[in-house]
Amino acid sequence: MFMGQAVCTIDEKNRLTIPAKFRAELGESFIITGGFDSCLFVYTAAQWNEVYPKIKAMDTMKKDVRAFQRYVLSNATQAELDKQGRVLVPGNLRTLAQLDKECLTIGSGDRLEIWNKAQWDQYMTQYESGINELAEGLSGLF
Repeated sequence: MFMGQAVCTIDEKNRLTIPAKFRAELGESFIITGGFDSCLFVYTAAQWNEVYPKIKAMDTMKKDVRAFQRYVLSNATQAELDKQGRVLVPGNLRTLAQLDKECLTIGSGDRLEIWNKAQWDQYMTQYESGINELAEGLSGLF
C-alpha cells in the first residue's frame, strides 16, 4: 500500500526522482497514466493488471465510457526506474499534470499520484477547511 507524501523534482532531462520510500513497492516496471484533478496515476504492474480488465470490460456503446477509456489508455505508458531511482516522464503527461521542477508524490493506497506541488497545495487548501463536513457526508465508510 502506498501512503505518505514526498516532495520531488523533475530535472532538465524530464526525469522525476521517485522517493526511496516508494521504490520497493513500485517494482522494476510500472504504468504511469493520466489521473484526475490534474495529477498522474502510477500503478504497479500487478495493480495495472487488475485495473486494465475493468477498463476494458466497460460498455463501449456509451460515449462517456469511450472517452474515459481513451483518456486513460492513450496516456498510459510503461516506465522503469533508472539506477538513481528516476523515471522519464513523457511530455504529454508532464503537460497533462502541469509538472514543472517541484512536484509532490503522494501515496493513495493502490497507486501513487504525481502532482505539481503548487496545484496540490491549492487542492488541499480547497478541501482541508471542509474535511469534517466531507467526512460526515461519507459516514458509514469506516
